[in-house]
Amino acid sequence: MTLRESAPGRTRAMRNNHATRRTASTFGILVGVAGIEHGFFEVLQGNLRPDGLLIATIGPGQRFWEHGTETALTIVPSFLLSGILAMITGVLMILWSAGHVHKRYGAGVLFLLGVISFLVGGGFAPIFLTVLAGAVATGINRPLRLWRRILPAPVRGPLAWLWAGSLVALATVYAVAVEIAVFGYPLRWIFDAETTLAIQYACAWVMIGLMLLSVLTAIAFDVERQDETGPT
Repeated sequence: MTLRESAPGRTRAMRNNHATRRTASTFGILVGVAGIEHGFFEVLQGNLRPDGLLIATIGPGQRFWEHGTETALTIVPSFLLSGILAMITGVLMILWSAGHVHKRYGAGVLFLLGVISFLVGGGFAPIFLTVLAGAVATGINRPLRLWRRILPAPVRGPLAWLWAGSLVALATVYAVAVEIAVFGYPLRWIFDAETTLAIQYACAWVMIGLMLLSVLTAIAFDVERQDETGPT
């Protein structure tokens, strides 16, 4: 196939793969929000030098419960500077994910911003989202022919139907998990600290499952839509 022949196919793929694009954008936005949240608490600790690469994002003076530390990694020798960089990177991550993830270098820049966020105190949990977001973004402008063979038609239909719900469920569980990690409430009104922490970890595993489900269902949705609109 020549470049002239392949260009229309890429254009149609981009138009048809809106579920893949929205999934990658959502993942990137969640990483950006996490970076801003971590950075905010790091800034509150002031211009103090961390004891090492691993830091407690939420310092003793800002902590809402005993396990509400939010461990992160930073190569920056200052909580204040690390927090500022984490928040700036988080904002850039949100802006890029919302408006540019589908462009030529969308996946690469998304991955780069995620790695920078991880290195300046943006948190551990979002790094998995960053890897998935970058991987998903590489398929935004592609016809997904391989996935058409991997996912047979009887499987694609039900998976495609689950796409929007799985993405909403992911965002919801993510918000709940962050709220528990920072504040511990309302679970701390009912359970002790160790049980609350166990529930927090359980939410993390549920999120990983929903991330993978969101990717799979988005691909199934886009393959189904490509089949409806004609070959790419």
